[in-house]
Amino acid sequence: MFQKSKILVIYTGGTIGMIMNKETKVLEPFPFVDIYTHLPMLSLLNADISVIEMLPLIDSSDTNPEFWVRLASLIYENYYDFDGCVVLHGTDTMAYTASALCFLLENLSKPVILTGSQLPLGVMRTDGRENILNSIEIAAAKKDGKPRVPEVCIYFENSLLRGNRAYKDNAEHFNAFHSANYPKLAQIGVNIKYNDSFIRQTTDHLLKLHNKMDENISIIKLYPGISKQAMQSVFNTDGLRAVILETFGSGNAPSNPDFLSVLEEAVNNNIVMVNVTQCKGGGTVEVGRYEASLQLKRIGVVSGKDITTEAAVAKLMYLLGEGVSNEELKHYMGISLRGEITS
Repeated sequence: MFQKSKILVIYTGGTIGMIMNKETKVLEPFPFVDIYTHLPMLSLLNADISVIEMLPLIDSSDTNPEFWVRLASLIYENYYDFDGCVVLHGTDTMAYTASALCFLLENLSKPVILTGSQLPLGVMRTDGRENILNSIEIAAAKKDGKPRVPEVCIYFENSLLRGNRAYKDNAEHFNAFHSANYPKLAQIGVNIKYNDSFIRQTTDHLLKLHNKMDENISIIKLYPGISKQAMQSVFNTDGLRAVILETFGSGNAPSNPDFLSVLEEAVNNNIVMVNVTQCKGGGTVEVGRYEASLQLKRIGVVSGKDITTEAAVAKLMYLLGEGVSNEELKHYMGISLRGEITS
């Protein structure tokens, strides 16, 4: 028998941690320290599991940069005592948290796998059991003595996805997460099939924790007829440093002079603007494919390439928290730091 991997499970809250109270028949949180009682199949895994509840438990809609830094710090504090970590998290903002952890944990060489469920663990048809079991099995997996997936991932419904490439696109089906612009890292069926060529390799560098994020960013989602006043209200926000411009198709935007003048004024006022496509099901910003995107480049809008909005939010907050200049911010938003864009 191989030596068991030591896996840390961090419960932050969310649907997955709910079971039925036998007396009141009401769903309520259960203490994950009793995880073996509720999931006896865990004893069959080649892993020793320890559980930490990150208090106060929250609905994932209440996540924010302060929460991300606390979670990253907790992982960092326990990093050298465990072979991997599984984070139980609500689904609504899981992709944001996964993206944030990618940037806050530099030189990660062990698995950090986020998972959750669409149905509570105490419901008969819950997807939570399989999600927890498979996440822990993957976090414990090794190849040639090294962790099999040494990066931040999301596991959901038989698929392992890179954390900063994933997004939630369904609130009803069990396969709630997808990664249109990057292949799955593993597919789980009768066997676990790893897509090794797309998994980031381990590093010999020490893990570095970043613990500052700057929230002075915003998002403008373009729509036909968006008004000059609506955009100006965003650009006039005190302390604003950067804006994600969610554009049409391959990075296109209206070409009328009034619209472009508002953007140009914002850029001239030292607001960094990043062009991210609204297309979730695959797509990338291709500057120059259409005339509409060339105007944005002329103004000084930075191409986000195929980054997701979730990853763009986390990356901007991380970089601004590092105190980079506007020119450095533009440079780093155009290159891959943690595999978040296709170079």
